Amino acid sequence: MSPPAAVDMTTVNRDFYDALWRDAVLQSPERFNTWQTLSALADGARDRLEVGPGLRPRLPIAGTTFIDLSPPAVARLAESGGLAQSGDATALPFADASFDLVCAFDIVEHVADDEAVFRELSRVTRPGGTLVLSVPLHPSGWTEFDAMVGHFRRYEPELLRQRIADHGFAIERSAIFGMQPNNTWLLRFGMWWLKNCRRRAMFFYNRLFLPISLRFQKPLQFSDGMVDGAGVDEVMLICRRKAAAAAA
Repeated sequence: MSPPAAVDMTTVNRDFYDALWRDAVLQSPERFNTWQTLSALADGARDRLEVGPGLRPRLPIAGTTFIDLSPPAVARLAESGGLAQSGDATALPFADASFDLVCAFDIVEHVADDEAVFRELSRVTRPGGTLVLSVPLHPSGWTEFDAMVGHFRRYEPELLRQRIADHGFAIERSAIFGMQPNNTWLLRFGMWWLKNCRRRAMFFYNRLFLPISLRFQKPLQFSDGMVDGAGVDEVMLICRRKAAAAAA
């Protein structure tokens, strides 16, 4: 199952996330279960970039460059000390090999031309630098939730591995990831509210459900290389930019 061809997913993304961030609270990266891993990586990275964080940044805000399509998110990140600017993941406004650490959580599945995003992530990462990203897996797991939040696709694990290798990266570690509810009834209930009472649903998500979800996050369990993707809804990958490889 996949998004209908007639749907302009770019518009879906802008409408959904501008509304989400306009009424949201900026969450400190320390609140996420990614903090232990990413803060350690950030300590060794002089130049850092996070693509499309919205108001859920995972890297330390001070000293990190952020790029996002949403004006409310860019403004809030800048107010909090981030080096934030508007921009598109398919055309990053930075010179080649600008960053030691690049993060893109839940980004490439939102873009029609994911090859362009991978090319840009590769281009701005220094040889030997680190790319951290997360994506949803398995097209067979597509739900109405994917369409509502602006996904273009879910990845087969083998295609994901190939995309990463084709653009000069090697997967070093990975972990099962994600905060999408597994309960089908709860998912449908939440989607009904998003469709019919969006502003109120956004309020309760930002003020109630997200804080509860953050409190009950499980520690990430990393494996060497790519985890076995069977039955996994979303994966987080830590990749190394190969020194001798050129972007595809």
